Amino acid sequence: MDQTRPPDAVAIGDFLKLDVRAGTVVEAAPIPQARRPALRLVVDFGEPIGRRTSSAQVTAHYAPETLIGRQVLCVVNLPPRQIGPVRSEVLTLGVPDAGGAVVLVVPERPVPDGGRLY
Repeated sequence: MDQTRPPDAVAIGDFLKLDVRAGTVVEAAPIPQARRPALRLVVDFGEPIGRRTSSAQVTAHYAPETLIGRQVLCVVNLPPRQIGPVRSEVLTLGVPDAGGAVVLVVPERPVPDGGRLY
């Protein structure tokens, strides 16, 4: 993704197709086979979505034990992708810091699991 120029405009209807939800990390573990350091996250979105798995390259700022119980924002309606040994079912959202390491996008205060971004 080219971050040096503004993105093309999209219709609000296209944006609304993305289902971004808040969920709580209930499991986090290193993925030793990953080409770049990554963690396998299990995120609980509550009912009806339940728990979903994500592969996240967040090791620069987060140790697995510090993520348990934290809320994150994820896109929950993308097709699953096989990323190394992990079947990633959701895309955990983050933005790069000044050095390019991922900083997670999180709710500013606790919200119900499964809450949808709008």
